[in-house]
Amino acid sequence: MAEFDLGDLEKINKSEEVLDFLVANGIIKEKKFREQLAYEKELSKLQFELLRLQQYIVENKKRLLLIFEGRDAAGKGGAISRMIAKLNPKKVRVVALPKPTEEEGGQWYFQRYIKQLPNRGEMVFFDRSWYNRAVVEPVFGFCSDAQYALFMKQVNSVEQLLLDDDILIMKFFLTISKEEQQERLEDRRKDPMKRWKVGDLDEKAQEKWDDYTHYIDKMLKKSGTEKLPWIEVRTDNKKEARLEVIKYALSHVAGFSDKQLPEVNKDLIKIHK
Repeated sequence: MAEFDLGDLEKINKSEEVLDFLVANGIIKEKKFREQLAYEKELSKLQFELLRLQQYIVENKKRLLLIFEGRDAAGKGGAISRMIAKLNPKKVRVVALPKPTEEEGGQWYFQRYIKQLPNRGEMVFFDRSWYNRAVVEPVFGFCSDAQYALFMKQVNSVEQLLLDDDILIMKFFLTISKEEQQERLEDRRKDPMKRWKVGDLDEKAQEKWDDYTHYIDKMLKKSGTEKLPWIEVRTDNKKEARLEVIKYALSHVAGFSDKQLPEVNKDLIKIHK
């Protein structure tokens, strides 16, 4: 084993540098750790590009909205957290709205989300969005058939209005196999640091799998358009999925990238338009 001292460790300030050091000195030889090193390096590179994207958004006074939907435990929060990790927090927001209040329940359905749209020079991430009414609400009977039908009738028009006002929008749907979802939910129940993630609706995710599938398919088909498609990402491998989401986002902001970025993995991504 190679010798090293505190001076070596003091030079390291990034997780990927720690792994790199341990591999280079023969301390780590296992394949899974080498794979982790490759992931950390790629993630760091893409996070730097995300910072450049944010600078582009700020300097050009653009407004970027990234919508994240998906099955329970598919990794929405994890993907968002990796994307914002190195960004300027003053110019980025994550919006995860709670259950509507009684007052909000009497408003136009989109109203409380419209308040959260990005300002000039800002990136906003919706961790779930108005598409609750397309899937979760009808699955659990939280809306009437008429309310669901009205939403599906209006949503494309509402989003077109936002596009017409020069708001940049991307819609990601994170999908997961039933078996992987069951495993992740069980892991969350056992882990005291993650148990808070398992809510009442998550507990019924497996039981309601087919109902979810029905409404998800309708949503992807009817609200994916040529100008604003759904980007469906398979997330059974969370790390690969996070990288693909970032690569897609970086390569689909018109006028931003001045260099060739890695192409997305078409085995993990499906476009609905």
